Amino acid sequence: MYKFLAYKLCFFLMVSFTFLGVLLACTEKFLVKGPEHLTVSEGFKNPIGFYNDTPSFSWKLPVSEAVKLQSAYQVIAATSKEFLPNNPNLWDSKKQESPQSTFVKYQGEQLKSRQNVFWQVRYWNQDGKVSEWSAINSFELGLLKNADWKAKWIGLNTAKDSIKGVRNFLMHKPQYLRKGFELSSDVTSARLYITAKGVFDVHLNGKDVSDDVMTPGWTPYNHRIETLTYDVTSLLQTGVNALAVELASGWHSGRISRGRALYENFASPKILCQLEVVMKDGSKHTIISDESWKGTTNGPIRLAGIYDGEIYDANFEIPDWNTATFDDRSWELVEVETISRDVKLAPKRHHTVKNQQVLKDAEIVSVDENSAVFNLKQNMVGVPKVKVPMKKGDTLKIRFSEMLLKDHTFYTKNYRSAKSTDYYIAAKDGVVEYVAKFTFHGFQFVELSGYDKNAKPESSWVQGIVQHSDFEKNGTFTSSHDKLNQLQSNITWGLRDNFFDIPTDCPQRDERLGWTGDAQVIAPTSLFNYDTHAFWTAWLQSLRENQSEHESGLVPWIVPDVLQINRASPGWGDAVVLIPWNIYNITGDKRVLKENFEAAKKWIGFYKSKIEDKEFIPKMRSFGDWLQPYPTKTGKGGNSGDTSKELIITAYFAHSSLLVSKMAGILGHSKDEKEYYDLHKNIAGVFRDTFFDKNGKVKNVKETQTSYLLAIYFDLLKPETKIKAQKHLLEEIKKADYHLGTGFIGTPILPKVLDDMGEIDLMYKILFKETYPSWFYSINQGATTMWERWNSYSQAEGYNPQSMNSLNHYAYGAIGQWMYERIAGIAPLAPGYKKIKIAPLPNDRLTSAAASINTPYGLASTSWKKDKETFILDVVIPPNTTAEITVPNASIESVTVNGHIINEKSNIKLIDSDQGLINILAEPGTYKIQTKL
Repeated sequence: MYKFLAYKLCFFLMVSFTFLGVLLACTEKFLVKGPEHLTVSEGFKNPIGFYNDTPSFSWKLPVSEAVKLQSAYQVIAATSKEFLPNNPNLWDSKKQESPQSTFVKYQGEQLKSRQNVFWQVRYWNQDGKVSEWSAINSFELGLLKNADWKAKWIGLNTAKDSIKGVRNFLMHKPQYLRKGFELSSDVTSARLYITAKGVFDVHLNGKDVSDDVMTPGWTPYNHRIETLTYDVTSLLQTGVNALAVELASGWHSGRISRGRALYENFASPKILCQLEVVMKDGSKHTIISDESWKGTTNGPIRLAGIYDGEIYDANFEIPDWNTATFDDRSWELVEVETISRDVKLAPKRHHTVKNQQVLKDAEIVSVDENSAVFNLKQNMVGVPKVKVPMKKGDTLKIRFSEMLLKDHTFYTKNYRSAKSTDYYIAAKDGVVEYVAKFTFHGFQFVELSGYDKNAKPESSWVQGIVQHSDFEKNGTFTSSHDKLNQLQSNITWGLRDNFFDIPTDCPQRDERLGWTGDAQVIAPTSLFNYDTHAFWTAWLQSLRENQSEHESGLVPWIVPDVLQINRASPGWGDAVVLIPWNIYNITGDKRVLKENFEAAKKWIGFYKSKIEDKEFIPKMRSFGDWLQPYPTKTGKGGNSGDTSKELIITAYFAHSSLLVSKMAGILGHSKDEKEYYDLHKNIAGVFRDTFFDKNGKVKNVKETQTSYLLAIYFDLLKPETKIKAQKHLLEEIKKADYHLGTGFIGTPILPKVLDDMGEIDLMYKILFKETYPSWFYSINQGATTMWERWNSYSQAEGYNPQSMNSLNHYAYGAIGQWMYERIAGIAPLAPGYKKIKIAPLPNDRLTSAAASINTPYGLASTSWKKDKETFILDVVIPPNTTAEITVPNASIESVTVNGHIINEKSNIKLIDSDQGLINILAEPGTYKIQTKL
């Protein structure tokens, strides 16, 4: 009997396990592929030293036939990988019925400095099927509070023997600082927290800790200094170790701007570092910057400045100075300074500057005795890597220029007082290799002089190391037109070159400052081309800090504000409104609105404070429509253009008030929404009455393209007057022979206005103009980046006579937004591309165009081409989005989608068909749309 029962039990177990296996197999069929591309906050991937203890989470759905939309999600977070997914001891969002897959706010336990957080996410698709859990991602917080630092500011007193340079600015000698220490057992983990008043490069046991450039970067140092975190576990060793730092003036203590001494220019640069080590036995050791450190200024980098370059003397090289075996007993003890409560130490909230690419294809332009000029064929920012033969004691002089004069000598008038020259002094005969460390230059041409007189210059002597803030490419644009493609190249080079930790106006002269007007003009185009989300939000924090210095709400001309002029300008200060608004629309991140909302309100308050005798017309300084072509006034007086400054001020006052009202609505501040909308209406009424007559013509001030563009684009006129004003705008354009008549203010909005008016052919006509002033004009003169002026250079007439003449200036690259959105035809129809607009505008000048955008939901792309009979549009729509696709010049009978007529496709819906445009609503997927022309 027992044997029978045993057989029965075995049979039961066998059937049960078989059923369980079948059940598990069936369950697997219900699982869909897990989320991909997990990021925190503004797109960070598994960061350490992270700045945000209240982060948000984003993910992308996989490209799959089974995944079109998300119906729900679940995010979990824990203090250890082992706790996931079953024990999320920090946060479990539970299942949330929501399509949201971007910027989901963390709502778990309060996080603290140094904390490591591991997280996963899963989703439910449109059919309610649950996905697999994502891979486990993580982030590790940096030191969030000043109280977390046990270290002290240290450095040598370089102020006492500093050198007076250009405009009597003090030039501090670079410092070499080090600390030896011992570790008795194996290391489990180690983090180096470090920053500087100045710029630094750090080494551990003779090895570079990172490949970062000019760290920690540039912020308003009287408010905040950014800190960096490095994982140095693999660089430590049992026994004696050495932490070593090279330190130079940088932006903090060096010559910057127009000779003013800001922050602590007359104080010596200093470092602050804290090495925290966890041993295998669980014990912890902390090595800090303190009185025990040693230093010297008697190293090979003799001087270094942002504007003027670097001097390197190989005779002062200190072999093995950054290793554990070096004897530093003859070095000085450092001076010490305690951490101030007034200046916040905070983890860097965007990526550092890094070496991004190397230009190797140099061309020798000329050789003259002991001098040679090299052409890198691309205007760039960074430093050269030179590899040249030299004689002991000789000095290699390295000069830079963006372009040459007709006699092949350097054009450097536009560098103004920036010497922009590096020197290398040889310690022995032979080939030397040198890359400057604590400076950067804007250049295309390099002149070497002082090398071995017996050597024949070779093109390999010079390479260009391109440097800019570290962000990924976000979009691509190409077309069938070579000059349009060159324009795209010039735009992207100008962007990268001038995103050197902050958005700079230019990279070469004695300026390189964060002009707010230039920044707000280029922000949208930058976000199409590169993932600059974190870059901009970090700079906006600096803007708010500088604004906080002014009770009036003034936003300074530049950020960080080293000018300290205490003036503001419309179109410049409006960056505090316009940039957050553009970031929100392109990324969908509401936090940027929340962070900047109060600052935006304060800026409107500043406008109000400047109202005197004319109701709703502030009286304030204005740069006008900066660098408008053909101004009435000549020389510097013409830089502001001819558009009425009073008109510009009032227009921006109205526009920013409206945007603040919209921000308030999105953030749920209904009272503010109404208040600022009413303000906008009042300003708009005064604007109409003051500057336009009933026929839509500008009155009391000079007519310009920009005066009409502002009124039309900011929607400040009544509908019937707006139509009349549009006709006057067309007349102004015709007067200019269909050329640009706009400066920094008018140029970005010109294509948008003409687009809205349906004047597509006219916009193409202006865009494809070859003569001055036009986008192609600079290309015809040999430009490889955007220029500051429409006429910075002419092959026939030479250079613009004004010294303010940057050949690498991104403002006029703002046309890039229209190239993506309307030539290729891809744009956000809802914030963050939750709904996408695909609406290309073909033109006879093009046979094809294409663009791709790495949206928060995945890759979206559009590509069109046409021949004499057919128009073909290829579209990719990422998961968890929808798209409205507009097919131009088509009839419903002639359009096919993936080979089928529209009504036969279940994931395609016809919205309407009107005036030769077919509008389609599309689900995620890949589409080939074809129509006969």
